[in-house]
Amino acid sequence: MSAPTDKNVSRPATRPATTIVAAGRRREWTGTPGHPGAVVNPPVWRASTHLYPDMATLRAHPGNEDGHFYYGRRGAPTQWALAQALTELEPGAQEGGTVLYPSGVSAICGALMTVLRPGDTLLLTDNAYEPSRAMARGLLADLGIKTVWFDPMDSEAFAALCPGARAVLLEAPGSLTMEVPDMPALIGAAKAQGLAVLVDNTWASPLGFAPLAHGADISIMSLTKHVSGHSDVMMGSTTAGAQWYRPLRLKAQAMGLVVSPDDAAMMLRGLRTMGLRLEKASANALALAQWLSGRAEVAQVLCPMLPGSPGHAFWARDFTGGCGLFSFVLKGGTARARDALIDALTLFGIGYSFGGFESLATPVDPAAIRTASPWPRPRKDGTREEADRFAVRLAIGLEDVADLMADLDKALAAWSAAR
Repeated sequence: MSAPTDKNVSRPATRPATTIVAAGRRREWTGTPGHPGAVVNPPVWRASTHLYPDMATLRAHPGNEDGHFYYGRRGAPTQWALAQALTELEPGAQEGGTVLYPSGVSAICGALMTVLRPGDTLLLTDNAYEPSRAMARGLLADLGIKTVWFDPMDSEAFAALCPGARAVLLEAPGSLTMEVPDMPALIGAAKAQGLAVLVDNTWASPLGFAPLAHGADISIMSLTKHVSGHSDVMMGSTTAGAQWYRPLRLKAQAMGLVVSPDDAAMMLRGLRTMGLRLEKASANALALAQWLSGRAEVAQVLCPMLPGSPGHAFWARDFTGGCGLFSFVLKGGTARARDALIDALTLFGIGYSFGGFESLATPVDPAAIRTASPWPRPRKDGTREEADRFAVRLAIGLEDVADLMADLDKALAAWSAAR
């Protein structure tokens, strides 16, 4: 279910905003032999069976190569177009390609199953997406794979863990606590020891950060989030250069992983406007983060785009964009008061996702799942306020920012009353 970048595309090299419009629209995928390029979007090819005109054609089939009809599990132009478009958006993947998966978690699993074997050691960032942590403690442990967690903000300690490990899974920023580590330092230390470097790049997308261009081996995304953009379809992807692309594809095929052509078509539709949506959501999020940072009820705002947030300097140095996802920590209070805050919101849904057009809010309680680094993190002066531990994660959508601000103002009042 994959397709590498077409090296014969005559289109010149373009900037991301142009690539996101043009990529994956090869003329043979949007037309017919006598009428190439007849429509704007690749049609939806629904088929489990691919037919051959005769036995000679069947026997001459080029084998397990990309971009050829064979059987429905190998995909067709709808899926190939999405995979190619994602590859073209990822600097450093031009000699490799993209593999599609039924969900973001499936993509993480597919990548880990490709680079790890029983007896190996995985280094896993301590601010990782919770399903990644569950995968390490469950599936990987069952296969005899050891996981060592590390503090992503301590590059020196991380470098000391690298000898003897097989791979590292990074996430920048962390999906709950939003720390942005020194990615070039972490990637450089891992590569110096021969580790395979995997990066969950869902927060930034390739429009905001380019893992492969920074030396990583595999870039992972939950397409469910920014690429879909409408909260109605699930999918994941891995994109890699020449070394890891084929192993990723063969492992996905061995596990029988398939995405439907209808879902691929919906992802292609969402992809075309992803840049505009990210710009709007990022601007909304930064405005709200700045506003919240001045509120007396708020102890800390964890937004990579906001000066003072953990790792902001690294974000400003290494990233070219952001998104609408950030968290804030309440000043004292109780879990019940935080529930009252979230319940008082009317423009924010309560749900576990981000990247859609609608805003969402969920409680954040990372202390119970941290292994190698504390939560709350110590302040710059070395102190730590244990009472300031109740946090809320906001996924900011495309609503008017003044309306969202008014909604949060009302919710903070409800928090104060419940507190």
